[in-house]
Amino acid sequence: MGRNVKKSVGKNKYVFVFWMLLAITLAGGIFTKIYLNLEKGERDTDKIRIVTSFYPIYIAARNIVDGSGEVILENLSEPQTGCMHDYQLTPQDMITLSKADLFLVNGGGIEGFLADIGKSYPNLSIRMATEGLPLLEANAHGWMDTQVYAGMVENIADAVSGMDSGNASLYQENASAYCEKIELLSSQIEEIKDALPDGENVVVFHEAYEYVAEQYGLSAVYCLDLDEERQVGAGEAADLLEEIEKNQVSVILAEELYGKDMGKTVEKETGSKVYYLDTLVRGAYDKDSYLEGMQKNIDIMKRALQ
Repeated sequence: MGRNVKKSVGKNKYVFVFWMLLAITLAGGIFTKIYLNLEKGERDTDKIRIVTSFYPIYIAARNIVDGSGEVILENLSEPQTGCMHDYQLTPQDMITLSKADLFLVNGGGIEGFLADIGKSYPNLSIRMATEGLPLLEANAHGWMDTQVYAGMVENIADAVSGMDSGNASLYQENASAYCEKIELLSSQIEEIKDALPDGENVVVFHEAYEYVAEQYGLSAVYCLDLDEERQVGAGEAADLLEEIEKNQVSVILAEELYGKDMGKTVEKETGSKVYYLDTLVRGAYDKDSYLEGMQKNIDIMKRALQ
């Protein structure tokens, strides 16, 4: 009898597992069907889907498409992601790009995944905001120079206008209005630059600030490009301190997130002062967030160079 009980229990166990697997399979099929229907509904829309790679490109595009009911604008990365050098595409990113009509990127090598996108979506239109603009060698952080950024805005407006010619006049008008606001920032920078002696030396702790130095007429004599994975050895730190002393550097431009520790060391060991700027790769999705971030940088630069 004990043997029969064991057989019965074993049989019931397999029956239970069978029904569980069947339930999971059916549920998976139902949810898959719902998901595919949602996907189909989104793809069937007449609106143009524009995806931007990261924060500064999104903010420019948002200003350009403002007031248009014909565009769905999405950003690939989260607003707090930061720069895209080492960004890894997620399954959700691939889904987002599969529905896109236009993919707006910075270009210049910042989006290292672009080759994979081109292979996966050969029919997706990809436009680079920095195309034809004067970038520093091996450095595509052009949005840190307001004049370069204005050119990026114009390139993005042309790309969007080409995708939606019926509303091209709106996009171009929006771009012009946004560029006027950017020009006000450029004018402030020019005033600061004009009041400075030629070729004042600075050190930067992020390659993005090489654009800042260039626009202000400063000479970046040393770049220590810090990020979350950067480990600075004793020899490199010694070289940095030597360059600061040799070039009589009094101003260092750094990013607070990754440059704070080194900044404290430098201020302790030298007479230099470290000023922390925003790299403008993360923040809120407000239309004026780039303008506000750059204005804060300008105010800091005024204090640094007075």
